[in-house]
Amino acid sequence: MNGFASHGLDEGAFEDKTGISGGLKTFDAFPKTKPTYTRRTPTGGYTTLVLSLFCLFLSFSEFRRWFTGSETQQFSVEKGVSQTLQINLDAVVAMRCQDLHINIQDASGDRILAGDLLKKDPTSWATWVNPKKVHHSNNLGDKRRREDMEQEDTHVAHVLGEVRKARRNYKKTPRMGRGTQGDACRVYGSLEGNKVQGDFHITARGHGYMEFGEHLSHEAFNFSHIINELSFGPLYPSLLNPLDHTLATTDTHFNKFQYYLSIVPTIYTRTFTDRIPLNRTTHSPLASASTILTNQYAVTSQSHEVPEQSIPGIFFKFDIEPILLTISESRGGFLALCVRVVNVISGVLVGGGWCYQLWGWGRENVQGGRARAKSGGEGMLHGRKEEEDEGESVA
Repeated sequence: MNGFASHGLDEGAFEDKTGISGGLKTFDAFPKTKPTYTRRTPTGGYTTLVLSLFCLFLSFSEFRRWFTGSETQQFSVEKGVSQTLQINLDAVVAMRCQDLHINIQDASGDRILAGDLLKKDPTSWATWVNPKKVHHSNNLGDKRRREDMEQEDTHVAHVLGEVRKARRNYKKTPRMGRGTQGDACRVYGSLEGNKVQGDFHITARGHGYMEFGEHLSHEAFNFSHIINELSFGPLYPSLLNPLDHTLATTDTHFNKFQYYLSIVPTIYTRTFTDRIPLNRTTHSPLASASTILTNQYAVTSQSHEVPEQSIPGIFFKFDIEPILLTISESRGGFLALCVRVVNVISGVLVGGGWCYQLWGWGRENVQGGRARAKSGGEGMLHGRKEEEDEGESVA
């Protein structure tokens, strides 16, 4: 009747397929819409572009977070048996080298003549007083900038990078001009001490300890000083410690500078804590390319003038905390990163699609309501239009 049979066509070809493929349609969770029932608009294109850029930004943020890794800090009781502690000092005192007396005395009763183990170089005080390189505790702006620099040295990536590229030795003392006599003394070097509570003293010759020899005149006392380096453990000059590059001055001859230090053994590592190699003898952690062993310390200081019956000088009192701080950096697996990126992209697209559909639905309702209000709320089916046409024809 409709010519299908004459053309060899069968209406069954337009029906749903039967068999296995037809039965699987029942479980299709992704129904398709024919292209003839879809319509593309500029608004939809703009929305798609915005969502794509947002997905790209979030994916880049996830990748950067994965590449940077995450840091964890863990406190524990220090394992192993430690006997010695390396002390690194680089300081300039506004007195002649032959007028200084340097000693270390610890809680075990041992006394170390640090003046014989450390190097002393005559130098000029004015050479070291550089406002751009030294920090004065009274300068609040400098204090904030220094706190930001110290904060950087708490991150594993920064510490490992600085340690690898830095030279692990002391800089040479600047040369003085010909005929210039040194009015200051640079004391620098590393020495081994007992890993117990102790005191580090820098006093004047003939004052502070019972010794033979001439006492130094009180008029020569000037314990103004610059600390370029004060650290404990292996020497890493590139790491900034609380007293590094600090300046302290005095206008009096009898002045006492006191520093109280609390030392905390610290490990910076990119290895899991339970995988850090240990020394077979002492069972202490060992350093490696991805693990740094050092010591952090907190310090409080005070400075005041003392009477002539007291001993002026520079005094460091340090105490070692019985805890171990492990700062480790870890990075998740690449598969976990892919899962997070897929979740981010799918969440943005689904949420953006819902918002776009709600916005389109609301716009259609608002525009449809305005159109109905403009036409009086009556459509073509009411018959008003037909009556008007009949009236015009009669006229």
